[in-house]
Amino acid sequence: MTDCALKSELKAAQKDAMRAKDKDRLKTLRSILSAIKDVEVNERIELDDARVIAVLDKMQKQRNDSIAQFDAAGRDDLSEVEKKELEVIKQFLPAQLTDQEIDQLIDQAISETGASSMREMGQVMGRLKPQLQGRADMAVVSKQIKAKLS
Repeated sequence: MTDCALKSELKAAQKDAMRAKDKDRLKTLRSILSAIKDVEVNERIELDDARVIAVLDKMQKQRNDSIAQFDAAGRDDLSEVEKKELEVIKQFLPAQLTDQEIDQLIDQAISETGASSMREMGQVMGRLKPQLQGRADMAVVSKQIKAKLS
């Protein structure tokens, strides 16, 4: 199988960071590629772009959680490291959707699934997740769906 485009882009960025002697960026890119490799080895598959985006999305959530915890603990030094890593991760994620775009997609998914109560929230989330992966915070989307279905 051939590499996916996003993985190739990450490898090229890693080489560029090596040439530029950008240690911080290189460290983050290596951790991204390592996380991708872990999934590939564990599941014995070659990841496509959608799965690579899922890995990046997970890493983005981890960084956001760490930043919040470090800020709460007054550890600005550690928070800054996480923020720099987050910036590198975001460069490889698709552009974030606006609240209005997310709202339209939620309305569309609700009408397509015919969902009318909280019991059908899983169907709505199932329809939205592939469209929103890496492009929106799914926790926020979940809250918006709950508000519309209740």
